[in-house]
Amino acid sequence: MNKSEFIAAIADELKSTKADASRAIDAVLEVIKQTLKKGEDLRLVGFGTFKISDVPAKEVRNPQNGQKIKVPASKRPKFVAGKDLKKAVNS
Repeated sequence: MNKSEFIAAIADELKSTKADASRAIDAVLEVIKQTLKKGEDLRLVGFGTFKISDVPAKEVRNPQNGQKIKVPASKRPKFVAGKDLKKAVNS
């Protein structure tokens, strides 16, 4: 499912217009981004948790020439599925 199909499904579920559904989805995604940008977790009970994990700096090898490359430390967004979501997917 791509974003336009997702918008259409949300609009059908809400019995709303695609424009309203699109604005709602964009707002939700923006709130998630801003929350993670602040370094905070976003917990949606039963659905899951969006959080940031720290990835330490490391040294890797370029497979083409064998040269070592230093990869700087970074932050990575992560989603951990909640109990209800896991149950729904596995049933």
